[in-house]
Amino acid sequence: MTATTSQASAPVPAGAAAAVRDYLDLPGPRGWPVLGNIGQFDRRSFHLSVEAGVAQWGPMFRFRYGRMRVMVVSDPALTHALLKDRPQNWLRGTRLSKLLSSLGPRGVFSAEGDDWRRQRKLVTRGLNPEVIRKFHPQLAELCLRLVRRWSQADAATAPAPDLMRDIKALTLDVTVALAMGEDVNTLEHADNPLPMDIHRLFERIGARLRSPVPYWRWFKLAPDRQADAAVARVQTAVGGFVDRARARLQAQPALRERPGNLMEAFVAARDEADSGVSDTDVIGNAMTMVFAGEDTTSSTLCWAVYLLAQHPAVAATLAAEVDALLGEQRVPPDTACLEHLPYTEAVVHEVLRLKPAAPMMALESTQERIVGGVRVPAGVLVMMPMRERRCAPRPLPRRLSSAPNAGWASSTWPATHSAG
Repeated sequence: MTATTSQASAPVPAGAAAAVRDYLDLPGPRGWPVLGNIGQFDRRSFHLSVEAGVAQWGPMFRFRYGRMRVMVVSDPALTHALLKDRPQNWLRGTRLSKLLSSLGPRGVFSAEGDDWRRQRKLVTRGLNPEVIRKFHPQLAELCLRLVRRWSQADAATAPAPDLMRDIKALTLDVTVALAMGEDVNTLEHADNPLPMDIHRLFERIGARLRSPVPYWRWFKLAPDRQADAAVARVQTAVGGFVDRARARLQAQPALRERPGNLMEAFVAARDEADSGVSDTDVIGNAMTMVFAGEDTTSSTLCWAVYLLAQHPAVAATLAAEVDALLGEQRVPPDTACLEHLPYTEAVVHEVLRLKPAAPMMALESTQERIVGGVRVPAGVLVMMPMRERRCAPRPLPRRLSSAPNAGWASSTWPATHSAG
């Protein structure tokens, strides 16, 4: 199926053709009054329940989660077209935006409309190649910490490292350093209060997303009160980071043109005349970058380690490519080296295909629209599973077909991964 943006999502015209199906005509699980299909979807592995629904009811089906009406779209071409139609005609979802706003200042991820455009201008000032290149030396040093930690674990008397814990700690250190300009060193100091508060907020966001009723709007349980206290502490800490970044810019004016991290870029943009940006916007987007980058990156790296361990031939080919480029060096000396690691890049893309960091995405329309020939009322949440249920192995991209030792197709990944 091939769908253009206009074909995938269009407002309902007056006298729409009768051939268009109604949302209520879609198949789906039978629910209960008021509760809908609560109890039929695993709250801890919601994406797996949705994928199972695709297998049972097809690429488009509907269900109700309490008061929330949901339409699932699993066709890749239609999903692509819908995502391209944002932000003009679709919101990320009012539920998600309200949830994120309840746990801190708005950032680009929770903003919509004109506010989103304003926030996006701020974020694009920081996410540019020059900032990433200047950040590379600090990134290399953070990665060397992990190398030293795992090298020490090679000793016969050393305990085996907790790979998942260390990878999550490293990615948090990297994202905080990039987004906020601070070295929290969670890898070596697990008792640092800032990372602990950030993880507490991650847990609360996940719990609230899975909750069918937003009870915290009316009363707070102990975890909610702890999350509120964590928000206050994080905002206070990030406010201090803003002040320190501003002091660095004043001491080194050249940093305004060539900032070394996102925080310096955000503060430089905020301090421009008539920027329309406040310190609250800076804090919100610095926090957003951490929330968006830490868990997604650590999840992808953990799955990569797992999949490479399952497929030693692929791991050996990847290691040979890296060794040939770096020799005795433990980390790449600059970002330009990445252009010479095509097999490694292919492995990363395949991990993301098999185990996407965000297994589902959701959109919501503010007006009635036709989606894939289905009339969708305003307020219905369109959920889109982002991975293939049965992930068949694929050959290397054509541009790598002649690369030395590229035997990707002969060292295939598993055909299915149903665990997560």
